[in-house]
Amino acid sequence: MQECEIRRLHRVTYENGMAMQQTLVAMRQQEQIPDQLLLLEHPPTITLGRGGDAVNLLAPPEVFAADGIRFFETTRGGDVTYHGPGQIVGYPILHLGEGRRDVRKYVEGLEEVLIRTLAEWGIAAGRLEGARGVWVGNEKIAAVGIRVARWVTCHGFALNVTTNLDHFRHITPCGIAGKGVTSIERLLGAAPAVREVQDALVGSFASVFGRVPREREHAHRLVKVVPHDGERVLLLLRTPERGAFWQPVTGRIEPGEAADVAAQRELVEETGLDGTVEPLPLCQSFLIDPSFVPGRADELPFADETAFHARIDPGRTIRVRAEEHERSGWFTFARAYETIRWTDDREALEQVERTLASRRSAREESRIAAAEAHRPR
Repeated sequence: MQECEIRRLHRVTYENGMAMQQTLVAMRQQEQIPDQLLLLEHPPTITLGRGGDAVNLLAPPEVFAADGIRFFETTRGGDVTYHGPGQIVGYPILHLGEGRRDVRKYVEGLEEVLIRTLAEWGIAAGRLEGARGVWVGNEKIAAVGIRVARWVTCHGFALNVTTNLDHFRHITPCGIAGKGVTSIERLLGAAPAVREVQDALVGSFASVFGRVPREREHAHRLVKVVPHDGERVLLLLRTPERGAFWQPVTGRIEPGEAADVAAQRELVEETGLDGTVEPLPLCQSFLIDPSFVPGRADELPFADETAFHARIDPGRTIRVRAEEHERSGWFTFARAYETIRWTDDREALEQVERTLASRRSAREESRIAAAEAHRPR
């Protein structure tokens, strides 16, 4: 049987997910890598497949944005769907070799993988006549949409585990009116751990498609630190030799080093500042351009990056490392979004904004409560 490498990724922005698949499909077409199965989570995202009908978008993109949801038109088959936290997205990069070049059978295979996985928890899922995906009664629990190029697959499936089902109100899922959506959590009352569901998916996938799964760890462990003063963020401009783009503080976690220790060290090394770093609820994965990373051709340079933020005094002198960065600059959040290149940096900035807004709200509530407590009765 053929080998399939299993990549368990963290949060992946939709743009990074598309770029990563494009790279892997090209490499698989040239037989530079074996089959891949990427398991990941996207930020809140609504996508419209090629040939999909925009009438199934029940609100304009501005309304999506107000709910923290981004919108994309994509290259997969199918109509409109939603991705978000609590959902396992699977992107198989498989070469459909001789004797297996049947797209319909491949899609049915993905559905079978999901049906068998859900059966592990006693969920009787199945197909619905005339509708792709996996259903429990009249409620969809998993979407399927694929693309095949030179007989190499991409895109795949999305299984609702603890997904925020309220976000589906913005769309007619897959263009099928009068049907609902559900999740493992809703059906069982409490969902199993995502890792357990991934394990079941890998086992079912290997059985259905006749693959030998091989787990791959990621050698590149990184940190990202967003320095800010509460209103603005500090960005660093990389040298022309390193890409000439603006970014937060980033760096590698050394062997045996904890992520928070690495974040503190990188902040000092790259800015000369020693502000206290705090974790953000964000760990991201992406694929580094293989041409930028020397090494063995069969070791794909996937990276896992843990995000932090640090409040610093804007009046302090910043000393950048000349071998990495040309200069630093303070940016409003709005200007920073226009300036940064990478979508994972954008998501980290959004997390910082949400964190700061939450703290301001908590302080205001505390102030009001204190004033009420001291008001004469």
